Order: sequence, then C-alpha cells, then structure tokens
Amino acid sequence: MKIVIDDKIPYIENVFEGIADTLFMSGTEISNTAVRDADALIVRTRTKCNRELLEESSVKFIATATIGFDHIDTDFCSKSGIAWTNAPGCNAYSVQQYIISSLLNIFPDPLNTLPNLTIGIVGLGNVGSKIYDMASAFNMNILLNDPPLLDNAEDQQLLKSKFSQGEFTDIEEVAVRADIVTFHTPLIMSGKYKTYHMGDASFFSMLKKDAVVINSSRGEVVDNRILKDLLRQKALCGAVLDVWENEPYVDEELLNGVIFGTPHIAGYSADGKANGTAMSVQAVSRYFGLGLDDWTPDAVPPPENPVIKISESGRSDSDLLREIFNCSYNINLDSVSLKSDSSRFEYLRGNYPLRREPPAYTVLMPASFAGRKIVDILQALRFNVEFFR
Repeated sequence: MKIVIDDKIPYIENVFEGIADTLFMSGTEISNTAVRDADALIVRTRTKCNRELLEESSVKFIATATIGFDHIDTDFCSKSGIAWTNAPGCNAYSVQQYIISSLLNIFPDPLNTLPNLTIGIVGLGNVGSKIYDMASAFNMNILLNDPPLLDNAEDQQLLKSKFSQGEFTDIEEVAVRADIVTFHTPLIMSGKYKTYHMGDASFFSMLKKDAVVINSSRGEVVDNRILKDLLRQKALCGAVLDVWENEPYVDEELLNGVIFGTPHIAGYSADGKANGTAMSVQAVSRYFGLGLDDWTPDAVPPPENPVIKISESGRSDSDLLREIFNCSYNINLDSVSLKSDSSRFEYLRGNYPLRREPPAYTVLMPASFAGRKIVDILQALRFNVEFFR
C-alpha cells in the first residue's frame, strides 16, 4: 500500500517502514497526481482534501493530525466512500498553555487581577474544557457558551455539574458581561450552529470597551475587518490572534493592532504534535490492519532547561509565576517573530522550535514557599513542584 504524508508531521518518518510505501510532501503541494495511487493520506490543515484533490484517486482513508477538520470535504468523502478521522483533543493542553501565557503577559498582576475578571469561553470541547480548568485554577468568574453541547447533552444537569464553577449563557450575554472572550469552536459555515463570523459587528457592539478578545480556533470565526476597525478606533482594549482570515496571508494593519499575533501555532507544543501523530498512525493502522494500533513516538525531546530554580528575591508571586511560565512558553517571542515579517507565516509554522508543556518542567522552590498560593497555581497548571532548604 501507499501512504502520502505531510512532511511537517513529526515523529513519523520511519513508522511505516517495511509496511507501506510512503511519500512525504509539503502539505500545500500534495496534489491529485501525488495521491492518484495512494491508499491513505496523513495530513494537516494545509492540505485541502476536496474533490479537486481526491477525484479518481484510490484514497480510502484520510487521517488529519489536527483537531480541526474543516479542510476535509466530508460530504465528498462520504459520497466517495472515503473514510476519515481527525485527532480530537490532541493539542488541547498546548492551546491552554497559549491562553495562559497570553493572560500572564497581558495583566501585570495576574494573581490578583484575574480573580476579579469574567472570562467568556465560547466552545467547550476538548480545548474549551481545558480553558475552563485554567480559569477555575485562577478563580475567575466564568461564562460558558456552547449551544450544541447543551442541546445534545443526554443529561444537562450532569453536564452543568461538570462545569459547576461556570454559568451557561448565550453569546449575547457573554459579550455584555465578559472582560475576556476566548473562542474555541470549529468552523461551521451555516445552519443552526453556525460559527462563521460569530464575532461580527453585532457581537462587538455589545462588548465592553476594555474587553480582550482571543481567537485560537479558526480565523473565520471572528470578522477580521470589524476587529481591525475597532482596534484602529481604540473601541476595544485589545485582541490576541493565533488564527486569521485568509491565512497564511495576514492583514498587516490588524497584526500590528493586536496585543499578540502568532502564526497558527497555539497547538504546536511537541506534546500536542506527538499526540496528533500517534492518533493518526493508530487510526491508519486500525483501518488497514497494520499492527500499529498502540504506536506512540519513542521519545519527545526534553526542553533545554527542564529544571526551573527559584530563589528568595523579594519579587511578587505574580512576577514569579510569569517568569516560571514563560520558561515553558512565552507568547511574546512568537508574536515578535510574526510582527517583524508576516510573510514568514508558513516558515514560522513549518520550522517551529521545540515547545514542551508544563509537565516536562520541575520547579524548585525554597521550602518557605510551601503553602503559598503560587504553589497551588503551578500544580494546577501541571508543573512539577519540589522544595529545597
């Protein structure tokens, strides 16, 4: 059999050796000619799996190593007998890491500020649920919006008890009351649960002027033109964008107007990538009976400095928390890289440096820190914490 694989998918190079012929290609260059005699594709969002790509091919199965699947024409696949799968939840903690870094670097005193703010979480799937956990750890006021989840819940009371620290409400109430709004929805172009331009003129007209909007879902969920105008008029405090309409082509004025702008890398931790690769390989294996149903990467590289040692210094706990978290991920670095040259959008994605999530780090703190709030926060954010005398 033959498998065509996006060459930016990590940890997969020799996985199918001796089992299948593999062709590695740039995701944007995978073509109808390349897949004509392929049995399976393993792709990312840059490969549009539609009629143009798949017609008259022998493709039977598509695995995308991503949470999102709007790059797959599911109707065409269904009509053509092509099975497909995505990797739900693979990088949920990576996106949580991105959102945490955003908040810690926006607010000067996050440990004291965040508990007094209201966050609106739009979309409560694998990612939104992790953002809820983060907001709970900071004791924020939480508004929740996910109509399809509520409508399809067999037991709404059980669902609400799972998110007991939050209040389910409609998108209008989120806009009116939230200090921070963060989007975590799939892109749905039409219908009852349409998310295309969910952040439209009407939505923004209800927002507080000192609100912050974060979008790490899909660029088209927020109307970029409206957002740009509001930022230009200073009618909105700020925005953080990881996804853009028309990406990889970024509106320069919008990019320069946001607090942080990054090249669709919120979910790009090494941990998240490894999860996505494993889920894709396992799915292809199950479909074709290749014997790799339990495969996982041998080893994800450790961070350069896995031990973070903190000494007594008189710094505030908020400053320490920001310093520690930025050792695992500092959103400033990605934003500066994109803002310095937006034409490098695809290069920055394709050559993203190693980023590990908090469990890969151990924070060493003086014994005198035991019992302090910062320790509880670090542990809730999944850092390993140890004390020394």
